[in-house]
Amino acid sequence: MATDRLDQLLGVVALSAADRIRLATEHDLAHGGALPAALVHLEAYPDEPLDSLRVALRISQPGAVRVVDRLEEQGLVQRRPGPDGRTRALRLTSAGLAAAHGVQRRRASALSELTASLSASERGRLLPLLERITSSLAVDRPGAVATCRLCDRDTCCGTGAGCPLAHTTEALAP
Repeated sequence: MATDRLDQLLGVVALSAADRIRLATEHDLAHGGALPAALVHLEAYPDEPLDSLRVALRISQPGAVRVVDRLEEQGLVQRRPGPDGRTRALRLTSAGLAAAHGVQRRRASALSELTASLSASERGRLLPLLERITSSLAVDRPGAVATCRLCDRDTCCGTGAGCPLAHTTEALAP
């Protein structure tokens, strides 16, 4: 089956971007995988329960426990009593906040390398197309939170343009 050239090139760019983001965001962490996204999510949504993190990372409950255990072992997250007494709230430590900011900085740098060859005019034409594609990536809040698990929300939502996934049941901004 022949692939449309646009689809093919988008796939190449998406895979390359994912590889670069993975390498950049795992740079300072002893473990990779879901840990960088967990840090970014917990920075945006402090004191949420484990299940919220599980949904955002699209992993199993035991997988989410392992992620939190690893972060806790590294001194990056604390488990605190949750609001109902049965759950545990997750909060980044000061080292965890610094690590989350580092993940976001390195992600931004990796992505900037991908668009560095574009002129200002080309960037201006590409932006609304990417916003339109992004807006179609999720139809509900859990899907939007998972889609944006590594996003720099200040850059995306704080520009006045608004979140491209604001049409989901709740806005993503914390």
